[in-house]
Amino acid sequence: MTSLSLDSDLWCRRFHPSPMATRRLVCFPHAGGSASFYLPVSAALCGPVDLLAVQYPGRQDRRKEAGGQDLHRMADEVSEALRRWDDLPLTLFGHSMGALVAFEVARRIERAGGRIDHLFVSGRKGPSADRPEHSHPLDDEGIVAEAKAMGGTDARLLEDEELLRMVLPALRGDYQALGAYRADRDAAVTCPVTALVGDQDPWTPVPEAGHWRDRTMGAFDLKVFPGGHFYLSSRANEVTGMLRDHLAGTLRT
Repeated sequence: MTSLSLDSDLWCRRFHPSPMATRRLVCFPHAGGSASFYLPVSAALCGPVDLLAVQYPGRQDRRKEAGGQDLHRMADEVSEALRRWDDLPLTLFGHSMGALVAFEVARRIERAGGRIDHLFVSGRKGPSADRPEHSHPLDDEGIVAEAKAMGGTDARLLEDEELLRMVLPALRGDYQALGAYRADRDAAVTCPVTALVGDQDPWTPVPEAGHWRDRTMGAFDLKVFPGGHFYLSSRANEVTGMLRDHLAGTLRT
């Protein structure tokens, strides 16, 4: 592994340092997303919770790097970067593609003898060993159309030709990574898992979100919210409140 991948500052954004925190929440963005997607969550939870948002290559301050095209390699590098932050118990939260990266990071940390308190996987089907996580055509037009339909990328970025040239490489790399990803057939974590999903999400039907049950040896819970793939935006207060309550409950035990 290169020295670049060992640089925690490259992978982790800490918007609101919380020196008195007793728990750490690590958040993983969706395809085409960036660490700043979780800035409002960081502001809402700062104090008892120290939030780290993962910054994938190919976007924002890492836009000069090639986007990630291998979720397993990305998970290797993120889990290595998080070694610097293992002074507090870790909870992981990932949305869409980020759910898969978070799952693979949790596996690696547990395999190395570390502990994950809880894994939250949002807006993503339980991973399969038999089918690709994304099978749509990878031409640029199709990628942009799907990103618009999902609603997670600011439409202004996708409609402005100059801005689109800036964000398209990251989107393309993420979709290639999703198309290539397969979960190992027996891959599972030992920590508890909560799957979150919108009840009108066309990309993640509620029953398929429930397949995450097969990917943990711990407790499993499924929470369904009103909304589509990015129910997170319309239900931000509810999701943030759930995380706050969960982490506070953890603190009391």
